[in-house]
Amino acid sequence: MCGIVGYIGDRKTEEILLEGLRRLEYRGYDSCGLAVSNLKNKLQLKRAKGRVEALADIVAAENFKGTVSGIAHTRWATHGVPSEDNAHPHTDCQGEIVVVHNGIIENYLELKDELLKKGHLFKSDTDTEVIAHLVEEKLKTLNKGANSIRAEMPEPVFFEAFRRAVSVLKGSFAVSVLWAKTPGIILSARMYSPLVIGAGEKENFLASDVSAFLKFTKKVFFMKDGEIAVLRKSGVDFFDFGGKKIQKENSTVNWDLSMAEKGGYKHFMLKEIHEQPQSVENTLRGRVLPVSGELLEKELGMTAAEIKKTGGIQVIACGTAFHAGFAGKYIFEKFGLRTEADLASEFDERSRLLEKNTLVLAISQSGETADTLYAVKLAKKNGNKVLAITNTLGSSITREADYTLYTHCGPEIGVASTKAFLGQLTAMYILAVNFAFVKGNISEEKARLCVEELLKIPRWVEETLGLERDVEKLTLSFSGKEHYLFIARGINYPIALEGALKIKEISYVHAEGYAAGEMKHGPIAIIENGMPVLAVAVSGPNLDLIRGNIEEARARGAEIIAIVDRESGKKVKAAHYLEIPATDELFSPLLTVLPLQLFAYYIALNRNCDIDKPRNLAKSVTVR
Repeated sequence: MCGIVGYIGDRKTEEILLEGLRRLEYRGYDSCGLAVSNLKNKLQLKRAKGRVEALADIVAAENFKGTVSGIAHTRWATHGVPSEDNAHPHTDCQGEIVVVHNGIIENYLELKDELLKKGHLFKSDTDTEVIAHLVEEKLKTLNKGANSIRAEMPEPVFFEAFRRAVSVLKGSFAVSVLWAKTPGIILSARMYSPLVIGAGEKENFLASDVSAFLKFTKKVFFMKDGEIAVLRKSGVDFFDFGGKKIQKENSTVNWDLSMAEKGGYKHFMLKEIHEQPQSVENTLRGRVLPVSGELLEKELGMTAAEIKKTGGIQVIACGTAFHAGFAGKYIFEKFGLRTEADLASEFDERSRLLEKNTLVLAISQSGETADTLYAVKLAKKNGNKVLAITNTLGSSITREADYTLYTHCGPEIGVASTKAFLGQLTAMYILAVNFAFVKGNISEEKARLCVEELLKIPRWVEETLGLERDVEKLTLSFSGKEHYLFIARGINYPIALEGALKIKEISYVHAEGYAAGEMKHGPIAIIENGMPVLAVAVSGPNLDLIRGNIEEARARGAEIIAIVDRESGKKVKAAHYLEIPATDELFSPLLTVLPLQLFAYYIALNRNCDIDKPRNLAKSVTVR
């Protein structure tokens, strides 16, 4: 995953590009660069290894005059090590064409070999550089046979060369190109990688995320796969890969830039942890009172009749989203709905075994997760309907899916997901209650009781976050530990997995999440004196069993940190207690995950880790 920014207009182009890169740095941060053009047909290109501020220092020492357009990129390496040579933008042999690109060009070696035979010289190890040379080669061909160029094309030679180039690319890409000889336009194309256009007054923007230009405009065009955008100062035109002009509707983004700022918190992750009461409320708002299926029909376009025809449910997702979906399996099955949950990256063989009336539930915060998108396509090929749960308007998964439920959590900048996870988990409850009611698994009275409990959750989330100071003090004595075990039973087992993942992601320590009943089948061997074991032990049918598992760990020297409620805390023996509000065990994952998020955050803070930009990770994994 990487970040793209582009601008054409009268502002100082380099300043717009740098500001956009700063807002997209969460998408990639091992190298970055920008290129600007002016009306004298000159390009200026600057690149740097490392963060955007390193590039800003280089740009500050330069004299940029008369710029009219530019493109920029912040990189997360997929081909070639992080270096200035491998940083984008990349150029052709003459240094007149510059390219930025997100995604993977699957046939780049084949294309590179052909271009090398034609005399092209490459300066990087990336797949992206192939695009610049490919456009250059297409320009040479067109200049030899100008009569073949269609007269109605804008800046016909450049457009046609670009169109022909992207048409032979295989893989996923969002690509933007400048040519020194046509400074008045920027060309962009999309295939399986996000790209959005911002429409302003006598200026236009492009980016891989709207936050890059939201300060300047809220009017956006979401590009679809197989589309080309031609940006000029005066407007934007759209074409398909065949060169046919198409009409697109613009959308208005309904959140402002302040939502993407830290708001006084030390890190985005901490800010987003504290935004979770609002995230749950936003996901719940107007959706939790089922009336004969009308709610889901309005929200999803899914009728009561279609819900009744649904047999089982198949969840597919990756990482944190998978943990939300795995918890969803327990939730759906509590309501009598048979459910399976699989990692999207392991779905290939399973997809062909799905019964045709199985509804596939695909979960992705960004809506661009490559493995999840691939799994969705497999399910569609098998003839299954797909319901997407995502936080991102206009994302790829929404166009592939038959139905979409947005979580409305607002932008999540921290790489380690928190509020998006809670939004996804909340969506599981919304769907489970509505499906169960429509299918006759629960009465209207039972449905309303569930709704009443869900509507209390935002307040209880707020109350649970009041544990922050206790968690902060607690972590001081654990920050030097290198091994952690997280255990739980039943519906909180996925929360143990999520707690272990969070501390691994941002603290770089070894952590395992286990179903507590499995401890005696192997994991108990790693417990030694002083090892921290975090146990979810809330009131419910599983309490007596988890108490026994805690005792097994204590007997081997583990230091127990127990997530409890008031009643269960009286029955559990632990070294430390973190008490959450009491709720039915069915709804407890919405609360039990919160102290685990805070625990991971403060362990990472005490270890001086880069919490919002953990090493080797990116916000959305758009390659398989």
